[in-house]
Amino acid sequence: MTALSISNLTVSVDTKTILKGLSLTVPNGEVHAIMGPNGAGKSTLGYALAGRPNYAVTGGTATFNGEDLLDKDVHERAAAGLYLSFQYPLEIPGVPALTFLRTALNAQKKLRGEDEVSAPDFLRRVREVAKSLKIDMDMLKRPLNVGFSGGEKKRMEVLQMAMLEPKFLILDETDSGLDIDALKVVSDGVNALRSPERGMLVITHYQRLLDHIKPDQVHVLVAGRIVKSGGPELALELEARGYDEYLGVAA
Repeated sequence: MTALSISNLTVSVDTKTILKGLSLTVPNGEVHAIMGPNGAGKSTLGYALAGRPNYAVTGGTATFNGEDLLDKDVHERAAAGLYLSFQYPLEIPGVPALTFLRTALNAQKKLRGEDEVSAPDFLRRVREVAKSLKIDMDMLKRPLNVGFSGGEKKRMEVLQMAMLEPKFLILDETDSGLDIDALKVVSDGVNALRSPERGMLVITHYQRLLDHIKPDQVHVLVAGRIVKSGGPELALELEARGYDEYLGVAA
């Protein structure tokens, strides 16, 4: 089944058109990578799908597991199983990470008509996942992301994914700010979430992330459009040759 289907999507930010007729299909069970130069619209795509304010969809369609995604509010998209991992995770002073996680999880369950998770069950699961991500439980008692290193923030994002169990992941430059060791821990956490029932869209500038999170398909995004798609070898070509040859195609 197709997890995400986008057709001729046009998106404007502050009256400037960024995405200009983008089309993309990501089936369940597959990992697709979006690569492109700065300003191509990669992050805009993630924000628009997640429903971020000021990212106005002015044309086209996007369906998620057969339902109109663009017709849903932000919290409805999250409850339906869409998760956006931020390039720069936000700090939330005064809100312990554990409190944030359990509140988010139970809010989504309530919207779906499911029973809330009990405190003992939540703590049991979060300890299990945190250990695999090398997250100290003391860190989870601190305000969310406040004073965290770049690697700690990204590991916290993966912990959220594992706890919320979304149906589709959008990873916006997850490798940003990570050293080699942190990149491996984060990538292992993401790979543990690969499933026949879950699709993923990995947004990145660089091949190095795709050495750890192997994509099924790679798409080149230039000037608001996908100008070429191919297998994992396409990422290696981009790393070696850059995007110059595609700039004319997008014009």
